Amino acid sequence: MKLLFAADIHGSLAGARQMLAAYDASRADWLILLGDLLYHGPRNALPQEYRPADVAALLNNYSDRIIAVRGNCDSEVDQMLLNFPITAPWQQVLLERTRLFLTHGHLYNPDARPPMRQGDVLAYGHTHIPQAAEAEGIICFNPGSVSLPKGGFPPSYGLLENGTLRVVSLETSETIAQVAINH
Repeated sequence: MKLLFAADIHGSLAGARQMLAAYDASRADWLILLGDLLYHGPRNALPQEYRPADVAALLNNYSDRIIAVRGNCDSEVDQMLLNFPITAPWQQVLLERTRLFLTHGHLYNPDARPPMRQGDVLAYGHTHIPQAAEAEGIICFNPGSVSLPKGGFPPSYGLLENGTLRVVSLETSETIAQVAINH
């Protein structure tokens, strides 16, 4: 199974289009959205092509392939525009030998982990900073931000393929970070 991860779109139509083009090109089975899909948030500048309603319409074309969690900027009003559920604070995906714990990152994150076993993956967004690393037996994975990257990183997304989690630049398709998992 191949999964594409994206976080922190924040209403950027340009970012959403690039991410969905990467999803289509990757031929991933599922699109995992780790929150903050439509609203830019009061602490962020407006992203390029800030058009939340158009982002919602674009994402709705993929609604049967999306697994999503709620970010700190997502609301019930956002859910009214989307044809897939976004109100769960976390979700889990079970692979053969690994559990993916999906969350936005404002409730659960590497410093505030849910109960996890050795080899589990904590997939989160929120910080807008890519990460793919093992810490105390847990894989911490953040695909970065599609539209408002921080820390000097480019816009990015994540990909799980053949037992490797990678963070990939939206601009160049180069790998920014990667870590192997026990899938």
